[in-house]
Amino acid sequence: MDATNVRADDLLMLLAVARTGRYTAAAQVRGVDHTTVARRIAALEDALGGRLVAASGRGWELTTLGQHAVETAGRIEAALSRLSGGGEEPDPVSGVVRMSATDGFSAYVAAPAIAALRQRHPELSVEIVATQRRAALHRPGLDLEVVVGEPQTSRGTATRLGTYTLGMYASRAYLEREGTPCDLAELEQHRLVYFVDSMLQVEALDLPRRLVPRMRDGVTSTNVFVHVEATRVGAGIGMLPCFAADRHPNLVRLLPDQVAERLPYWMIVRADSLRIPAVAALAEALRAQTALSQSMLDGA
Repeated sequence: MDATNVRADDLLMLLAVARTGRYTAAAQVRGVDHTTVARRIAALEDALGGRLVAASGRGWELTTLGQHAVETAGRIEAALSRLSGGGEEPDPVSGVVRMSATDGFSAYVAAPAIAALRQRHPELSVEIVATQRRAALHRPGLDLEVVVGEPQTSRGTATRLGTYTLGMYASRAYLEREGTPCDLAELEQHRLVYFVDSMLQVEALDLPRRLVPRMRDGVTSTNVFVHVEATRVGAGIGMLPCFAADRHPNLVRLLPDQVAERLPYWMIVRADSLRIPAVAALAEALRAQTALSQSMLDGA
């Protein structure tokens, strides 16, 4: 290792790769082309005497040496920010944090939590990837995930945030036209609005397939807001999060004593990301906002 050949700009280039997971995206951040990124990362690896990133099917991931180098890069970025701010100590809760969560959680829990957090820390930027999938903290550039169901991963710190309730809903117009089902057998005579079965990765969300297995699909989508709107316009009976459905007066909950599934939200934070003040602050804000929203999430 020859630390004398380490360039600060190369460390900042590595920091951009760590945050985005892609050379092309890092190039846009740094204002260069992707070949320059690759060349500077290679030069940094030569100077430090080891691999800093490893390719995977999902992008570039930091090695152990890369994680140490990124910590140094973060300190350099903070020092430069302090200089540009006239020597004032910068707010440590700043920069870009990338998280993923389900559509509903992103809209009704994460958005207000982030809005409140940014009022206190205006230099913070949060990127939300709205998705419905299993936890997998090897995904590049991702600091934090909120998933449905207990995660089967040891690659980070997992925290149970709270629960939410799923129920069956139909629009008032639909029930007037098609009749109101009085039991599960009658429910199976209607069409279901829910997730695309073949694309559903979260086992905890397969309730309709277990509870009403003969209920045929009407409209399926990977987006929960499509479920809500399709149900509202009478496309079928929707299995919806109560916190998303109860805010619409034209939706009626059906058979609440027989169809009610309470599912847990879990938050997983990468071990190396927990040392970043902005990530730690966002994790705490999400935990607090979920606790404040628990009554809404449970459909109480």
